[in-house]
Amino acid sequence: MHGHTNSLAPLLAPRSVALIGASDDPQRIGGRPLRYLREGGFAGAIYPVNPKRESVQGLRSYASVADLPEAPEVALLAVPAAGTLDAVRACAAQKVRAAIVFSAGFAEAGEAGRLLQEEMTAVARKSGMRLLGPNCLGVFNSSVAWYGTFSAILDGEFVRPGPVGIVSQSGAYGSHIAHLARQRGMGVGKWITTGNECDIDVAEALRWMVEQPDINVVIAYAEGIRNRDVFVDALETAQRMEKAIVFMKVGRSEVGAHAVSSHTAALAGSDAVFDAVLRQYGVWRARTTAEQLDVAQACARGIYPEGNRIGIFTLSGGFGIQMADDAEAAGLDVAPMPEDAQRDLKAMLPYASPRNPVDATAQALTDLPLMTSYVAAMLERGGYDFFTGIFGSGPASPSFAGRLRDVLETASRASARTIMSLTMSAPADIVRSYEDKGFIVNEDGSALMTALGALVHFRRSFDRARANPARLAAVPAVDLGSGPLSEHEAKTILSAADIPFPAEALARDGDDVGAVAAAIGFPSVIKIASPDIAHKTEIGGVAVGVKDEAAAREAGAAILARAAERRPDARIDGLLVSPMIAGGVEVIAGVSSDPTFGPVVMFGLGGIFVEVLKDVAFRVAPFDTAEAHRMIREIRGHSMLEGVRGAPAADVNALAELLSALSRFAAANAAAIASIDLNPVRVLDAGKGVVALDALIVPRAANS
Repeated sequence: MHGHTNSLAPLLAPRSVALIGASDDPQRIGGRPLRYLREGGFAGAIYPVNPKRESVQGLRSYASVADLPEAPEVALLAVPAAGTLDAVRACAAQKVRAAIVFSAGFAEAGEAGRLLQEEMTAVARKSGMRLLGPNCLGVFNSSVAWYGTFSAILDGEFVRPGPVGIVSQSGAYGSHIAHLARQRGMGVGKWITTGNECDIDVAEALRWMVEQPDINVVIAYAEGIRNRDVFVDALETAQRMEKAIVFMKVGRSEVGAHAVSSHTAALAGSDAVFDAVLRQYGVWRARTTAEQLDVAQACARGIYPEGNRIGIFTLSGGFGIQMADDAEAAGLDVAPMPEDAQRDLKAMLPYASPRNPVDATAQALTDLPLMTSYVAAMLERGGYDFFTGIFGSGPASPSFAGRLRDVLETASRASARTIMSLTMSAPADIVRSYEDKGFIVNEDGSALMTALGALVHFRRSFDRARANPARLAAVPAVDLGSGPLSEHEAKTILSAADIPFPAEALARDGDDVGAVAAAIGFPSVIKIASPDIAHKTEIGGVAVGVKDEAAAREAGAAILARAAERRPDARIDGLLVSPMIAGGVEVIAGVSSDPTFGPVVMFGLGGIFVEVLKDVAFRVAPFDTAEAHRMIREIRGHSMLEGVRGAPAADVNALAELLSALSRFAAANAAAIASIDLNPVRVLDAGKGVVALDALIVPRAANS
């Protein structure tokens, strides 16, 4: 990766452009961008390059890049794969600053294509020219009428400028979502498709996009990430600048993940890890394209609520209840109206239900001043962060539409801090007229609630970033040696990194294990100590509940005998003696190395919860205790730690400290560690701490 964030400026706001392979036919790849630039009114210089023609679409044509009157800032390469390398060389020789390669037939098409792509990339790197693609649909920046794309979606009409940015690895998806956004009346200011990502990848494009002052929300689509550091930097930058990112990440399923690995050269790290990274930085991961658009549209104004209280106004009871259910599911608080306000509303309209949802019944339709008073009371006295009105097809009815708009416009002017939203089904022009007044409109109530819930999610994420900008203190790396590590060695290393373990002692060959156990205290646990035996129970290498010295000697001898019989090859350090720790909640924590994101901490409840239910949470290392608390609350079974059926609550604070400490150790030793397991970990009653009962560190050297 090279260059800084300004290096994408020539690509997205160029002063001059060359179109190599320019075609007179506006339907062809080499003709369409030229038509867009001319019809859209691009103000910069346009240089068609085509040695076979004197002029292209009415503009003078040049035989080669070398013949141009100036070095263009950006070149569009509309030539077949076979001719692309020469075109890149010609651009590099003229010090063109950026080039967009449209054609396919590179790394995605096999070995020969991969070699061609690598050679082309090397030429660009050497000259400092940035490359977008190959196999991409290019870019547009509608605010300056720059259309460096052959996407057919601009054929009928251009996209109007606005606060939405789109960054997509897939050109087809990027085009599709821009088209759908336009249909909804959303303004799309900037659009980047990255294709094979031989140089500029989705991470760098995303970082550039969130830094643009006129962009409030970014719609992103990716199959995999190549550059972890730039990606995380982009997400952190967005969070800090209060820009929403609404992400569609494909490859959720096994079949999807397999399709991804054959579709791009990107390694799709485990989906659960990707999901965790997005959550860690407050990105909204959309499950569907419709949800991605709903959320982006709600975020486009860059206005976020202070809290999550929602007031629901309806003319039909059943609709209101359904909306209230959807609101709760989306994390909104359907708080009742204050008692005195309820009394006043009841006095105005005895049939109504003034609690929340506020059901004014169909009678309010016949008395608009009354309806106005109702809505005004909700806004003035409810203390709501959101107001939503359920109006169905009302806004489309000729007899009612104008008066309803008056009521709602008056209301929206009165409510500076309330985010106004409506559920209604009406023709596009009517919907637009409400959106222009600042309303968020959706015909599907549950989709609307999801979008409002996303606004709350972003507000909390932005507040979190502001409250906690501090960087974590780095931990020094340790030397793990080259061979496998025994449990005792692993515990010694991790103890120094602030992971708590029970007291333990190693009884070496010739030591009296009974005396060692007596010093530790009964009841105790005795285990075989060997770097070669990771799974001790499988060879009968563990004795629990040892009551006295005689029992300790007997158990120790039996363990050593079984180890000698079942693993005669293993190096034996001796016997590990520790106290029996009873009570508390059993959990598991560990570290694995994700191919994309590096060290990742996993946490879950022990036993069946991990093995059968796969109820686990992930976070990319390192992270602080506040993030650890969010991670703990994410697992479905987290209520087990809060004390169920009269059991005392567990020491969640100590658990959060352990997870954060483990993450800092993992980050500091990322290059040396393949994996770490702490299993089981006992979380004792609140205030009593947490102890890891077993530890396994697999160094990379031992794993390779």
